Amino acid sequence: MQTYMKNDRLRKLRNIGIIAHIDAGKTTTTEQILFHTGETHRLGSVDDGTTVTDFLPQERERGITIQSAVITCEWADHQINLIDTPGHIDFTAEVQRSLRVLDGGVVLFDGVAGVEPQSETVWRQADRYGVPRIAFVNKMDRVGASLERTVSMIRDRLSAHPISVQVPIGREASFQGVIDLIEMKAIFFKDHGSPEIKEIPSDLLPAVRRRREQMIEALADVDDDIALAYVEGEELDSDALVEALRRATIASEAVPVLCGSALHNQGIYLLLDAIVRFLPSPLNIDPITAYAPKQDEHVLCVPRDDAPLVAQVFKISRDRYMGKLSFVRVYSGVMRRGMTILNAATGQSERVGRLVRMHADRREQVEEIRAGDLGGLLGCKLATTGQTISTPERPLVLERISFPDPVLNISVATNGSGRDKFEAALRQLSEEDPTLSVRHNEETGETVLSGMGELHLEVVIDRLLREFGVDVSARAPRVAYRETISRKVCVEGRQVKQTGGHGQYAVVELELEPLAPGTGFVFEDAIRRGVVPKEFIRAVESGIVEAMKEGPLAKAPLVDIKATLVDGKYHETDSSDMAFRLAGASALREGVRRAGPLLLEPIMKLEVVAPLDYTGDVIRDLSSRAAKVTRIELTETGVQVITAQAPLARMFAYATSLRSVTHGRGTFMMEFSEYAPVSEEALQEVLQPSYP
Repeated sequence: MQTYMKNDRLRKLRNIGIIAHIDAGKTTTTEQILFHTGETHRLGSVDDGTTVTDFLPQERERGITIQSAVITCEWADHQINLIDTPGHIDFTAEVQRSLRVLDGGVVLFDGVAGVEPQSETVWRQADRYGVPRIAFVNKMDRVGASLERTVSMIRDRLSAHPISVQVPIGREASFQGVIDLIEMKAIFFKDHGSPEIKEIPSDLLPAVRRRREQMIEALADVDDDIALAYVEGEELDSDALVEALRRATIASEAVPVLCGSALHNQGIYLLLDAIVRFLPSPLNIDPITAYAPKQDEHVLCVPRDDAPLVAQVFKISRDRYMGKLSFVRVYSGVMRRGMTILNAATGQSERVGRLVRMHADRREQVEEIRAGDLGGLLGCKLATTGQTISTPERPLVLERISFPDPVLNISVATNGSGRDKFEAALRQLSEEDPTLSVRHNEETGETVLSGMGELHLEVVIDRLLREFGVDVSARAPRVAYRETISRKVCVEGRQVKQTGGHGQYAVVELELEPLAPGTGFVFEDAIRRGVVPKEFIRAVESGIVEAMKEGPLAKAPLVDIKATLVDGKYHETDSSDMAFRLAGASALREGVRRAGPLLLEPIMKLEVVAPLDYTGDVIRDLSSRAAKVTRIELTETGVQVITAQAPLARMFAYATSLRSVTHGRGTFMMEFSEYAPVSEEALQEVLQPSYP
């Protein structure tokens, strides 16, 4: 941790995100924060579809967050830039790109469910980006809620060091407040959650003192000053404890834990205080490193207004009225309206148009975005998600934000008249969402969408219909098969036709043999004594290449074949390029039929990461998909890494299946490995539609 200058504005700035498992209460908590910081004048409801941050129709209908939303608010003379992120695993990219630009995070846990699967995922992501966190155990008024159990799960499942700074007063329906272990005061939540500070009830004092002792012991484990004072029996005041907790939190050595109920506004004031008290400002975070291509050197992006401009685009969305909106984090320098900015990666430059500060679906126009701050850039054409904005005088490039590869595919189509609108809509959606991949399969003629899961792709299709007015249909894509041969053959191809004038005469003899997988096609000219003139050799090869576009089994392309032209005949008058092309194609088709044709399917390399307890279920599920497990490895963190080879045709919807067997705690990566012969059973399934 380093501090570069005394800057009151930066010292009072917090860039934080609210992250958690789906339905833990992130959006409800955000709505309460907006209300109590004066950003809104009435509370929005997830159930009623009236929340500020969930402004997409799909979010309000489903009651979930799909896109991250950025809000600026103020509390205790501090500016808080707050990002409400999705909890569903299909939209994990929204969490990833938010974590990259945040300085701290509030992780919400359901007081009943504790640490849930997506909680583990986002926690690991926050670890990877080094984001300091505080925890808020929500829904403490529900039946079965337990702060102690949740804290224990944070310690055991997340390998973290949680430190409870509060004790609940009452349990479940009788939950009525908390005891602040730092200030040693009782805070009772009255109507609308307003805090009423009182002395700690005498009957609770013995237990509270023990809990405070435990808090100090836990803090002493990670802070030498507290440990020394504790050993020497010094009385620690609240300021010393707050400062030590702040140091430990910023160093990611401890996680302060608070509790409450966002739905009933219980604990929100205290959570806002904790954000200001414990989470870092831009001055407390080590500066990000940028690369200067002109000087071929790396430089630190110090959060100072007088430094060269370095900003990163972390999200792109479209405003119906204002157009393209690029969300940026300014790491150093100042981005001003009217200045010229550069994308050093592409060499493009343009003038800054309108700058805005975001209030979810409202925009406040500003003249500048200063170092350490988040903001929006309207109409910027030069940058995409993850790219860097700097100045022409000092080009700089930050490391790009990495995103997981898509894991589920669907095929989409529209009618001919709407094709242009369809393609434009897909370009826009893929620009907004880095985990949405769009490609056109030349072999099958399909447009294939790849995304993070079924819900992700459902939302994309729904947006195509509603926002863009594209009449689109979706279905599972076809597998791109290949064909090859299994043995060596010699075959003759003839093109002999006699008409009234010039005829067609060509005879070729080919030797076909299989090649190693992945070799492709090889043609060899072995003609001796000029039995086929050299000017016709290229025509023979051209005919063979054309015929290899379609095999005899499933009309799939032929691969991994060597064709050797060993003999042939020609006629001085009737032979032509066309005749030899046709003869070469005929020989290839006949030879493949006689050479034991094989249907090949794409085999994928699969790496599944799941807790040890689910290893058996994962392997059984993979076996049911004809996968072959090649390695099982137990990592230091207690999760199992299972490597396997599996046919792509059996892997559609695997993301959903894996979530089911691991209760959402498993993840996987899949990439193409090789083409291999299909089984006899699979061959019949592929051929059946062609031969009913």
